[in-house]
Amino acid sequence: MKIVADKDVPFLNGVLEPYGEVLYKKGAEITNEDVKDADALILRTRTICNEKLLEGSTVKLIATATIGTDHVDFDYCNAHGIEVQNAAGCNAGGVMQYVFSALYGIAARKGIKIDGGTIGIIGVGNVGKKVEQMATYLGFNVLKCDPPRAEAEGPDGFCSLDTILEESQIVTLHVPLDENTRGMANEAFFAHMQQGTIFINASRGEIVDESALKMAMPKLGATVIDTWNNEPNIDVELVDMVDIATPHIAGYSYQGKQMGTAMAVRAVARHFGIEALYDFFPEDEPDHEPVLLDLKGKNHGQIAAVFQYNYPIFTDDFRFRMEPAKFEKLRSEYQYRREVYVE
Repeated sequence: MKIVADKDVPFLNGVLEPYGEVLYKKGAEITNEDVKDADALILRTRTICNEKLLEGSTVKLIATATIGTDHVDFDYCNAHGIEVQNAAGCNAGGVMQYVFSALYGIAARKGIKIDGGTIGIIGVGNVGKKVEQMATYLGFNVLKCDPPRAEAEGPDGFCSLDTILEESQIVTLHVPLDENTRGMANEAFFAHMQQGTIFINASRGEIVDESALKMAMPKLGATVIDTWNNEPNIDVELVDMVDIATPHIAGYSYQGKQMGTAMAVRAVARHFGIEALYDFFPEDEPDHEPVLLDLKGKNHGQIAAVFQYNYPIFTDDFRFRMEPAKFEKLRSEYQYRREVYVE
């Protein structure tokens, strides 16, 4: 068996070598020649899995250690019998931590009152549910917009996109990138927002029309952007304009990366019958266990301090602003943070 793997998938070295040949390369540098005789690919979002990459190959399985699958051409894979597995939900805890560290950090820095405010969550899948749970725990009024869930489960508990935008002091995006969401945060989207809204995008860059975002900036109370159009060749002017800018690392928690790799390896194991790896999980390293947050009875300032202590997001912001051209390097060398949770 031959496996081609993105060299930046963590915790993977040595795991599959007893069962076959493993070729490690930077995700963006994997070519058709590399995969021609491969049985499986273990990837991140930087490898575009389309006809150009896969034509004439022997690939039977693509396992992406990410929740997103917009880098995979499903029509081509389905037509050629290639199974695709992603790591749904693996980074949900990390993104939730990012959202609230950013939210409380920027509110403290800019003097914005958010206690008891309304947070609008657009996209309430694995990540959005985690954000909803923490927001509810912290006493926010939560509005949710998720048309696929509303259709499947009934409309109770969900509202329209316009309602979210018109009634929320905080709007956070957690939708997948597809034909329905590409460019959804456009001029009309921002026009419906309240003056002073805090806007957060930690989903996919192309969901936001960045020209429209720039025009809306004077209206917004604060803007937090982790994902960008045209990564890694991002708009540096926009980096300078937003309040918090990070290089697509919102979900980069230690626990999230463990789970993403575990799910990819297990997908390979089950497809090819490697029973020893059916329940694979990377070994823990010392001092990387998740952190239990004690937030009971704490006021706004104290909660902000707890989130910033456990994830000082402005450090990531500063490093990125210093070297935005090193987008990929900052991601590949990122020191994974520990996730947080509350009881």
